[in-house]
Amino acid sequence: MTNIIQNFNWTTLLNMAVSLVAALTCIVFHEMSHGLTAALLGDKTAKQMGRLSFNPLRHIDPVGILAFVFLGFGWAKPVQIDPRNFKNPKAGMALTALAGPVSNFVLAAIFLFILGILLHFFGAAALVSEITARIAYFSIVLGIFNLVPVPPLDGSKILFAVASDELWAKLMRFERYGFILLIILIMLPATGNLLSAASTSVFNWMLNITAFSNQLLSA
Repeated sequence: MTNIIQNFNWTTLLNMAVSLVAALTCIVFHEMSHGLTAALLGDKTAKQMGRLSFNPLRHIDPVGILAFVFLGFGWAKPVQIDPRNFKNPKAGMALTALAGPVSNFVLAAIFLFILGILLHFFGAAALVSEITARIAYFSIVLGIFNLVPVPPLDGSKILFAVASDELWAKLMRFERYGFILLIILIMLPATGNLLSAASTSVFNWMLNITAFSNQLLSA
């Protein structure tokens, strides 16, 4: 038993734990933003279903969270929205969908700003710095991934908003079948590579901006 413990790869376990914490943080923020925006626009469905909660168990999709931990990108359980409760269903759905990715980029900016402070005092090797960086990166990944215009991702709802009312109604009815296309997209190696490259570029760009902001504040 002692040998098993000594030979166990604790670094891998720690890395998975950090990824899990980061993924849960990003998912909760993303899904709550959907629900809160919908409620503000007149649809209380998400609120009634308990989705305006910091409890990650209300938001996680088991496969999606495992994908985050092992693949570096994933998804959450979709928030239920009833567009009939919006004054303008198309605009309401688009704004509600857009709230998720936007919230992730805002969250990433906040954590990257915090990361700049942590790196100054503790360095990159500190666990708190690693967790903060991972939350920022995963938040960017989630934001970019959800902007892909494939149902049921947020990008499709944003894109559908420019369709005619008749076409929009048809697209919304067939949205559930888009999950099959999404699974195929996820299985393509190019998807992960493109998402990783795009997320890294945005991460570095935002990191440079927040680092400059930290320098101005400390001047």
